[in-house]
Amino acid sequence: MEDQGASVVITHHIIKGKEQDYEEWLNEISPMCKSSTGFVDWQIIRPIQGLTFVYTVIIRFNTILNLKSWMESPQRERLIEKAATLFAKDDNYVIKSGLDFLFNPDSEKPKVPARWKQYFITWSAIYPLSVVIPLAINELCNTCVLEEIVLVLIRAFSTELNTAYLWEVCSTLYPFS
Repeated sequence: MEDQGASVVITHHIIKGKEQDYEEWLNEISPMCKSSTGFVDWQIIRPIQGLTFVYTVIIRFNTILNLKSWMESPQRERLIEKAATLFAKDDNYVIKSGLDFLFNPDSEKPKVPARWKQYFITWSAIYPLSVVIPLAINELCNTCVLEEIVLVLIRAFSTELNTAYLWEVCSTLYPFS
C-alpha cells in the first residue's frame, strides 16, 4: 500500500478581501511542491466569487511517503506560517491513498438539521395536504355520481388513516344508492 499513489485534499478558508494575496501565495508554493520528489499533479478548485471563500487544493504524489514528506517539509511549514494571516481557519488537509480522496473523510459526520427545522418542513407539507385534499374530495363527492369513482379517488389521495374518515364524510353528505 505504501507504493500506491496518494492524494491530499487541502482546504483553506480565506478571509474576505485576501483572495489576491492567497493567489500570490499559491504562485509561490506551487513550484516548490511541483519540484518535490514523486509529485504527480496539482489542481486548485477556486471559490465561487462573492459566495464562498474556500479554496480546495488537490495534490497527488506517486507514494504516500513522498506525499507525507512534502506535507511535513520545513519549506511547506514556513510557507503555511507566512500565509496564516490569510486563513479564516487553520490549514486543513486529509491524506488518502488511491481514489479515497473523492469521498468524505471518516472524521466528518453528516450534518443533521435542527429538530425544529425538520418539524417545520414536515408540517408545512403535511398540514396543507391534509386540509386541501379532503376539501377537494368533498367537492368531487358533490359532483360524482358513481360510487366507484369516489372510492378510487379516496384511495388515491389519502392515507389509510384518512380513508375511513373521508368515506364516512362523503357517504354522510351524499349517500350512495
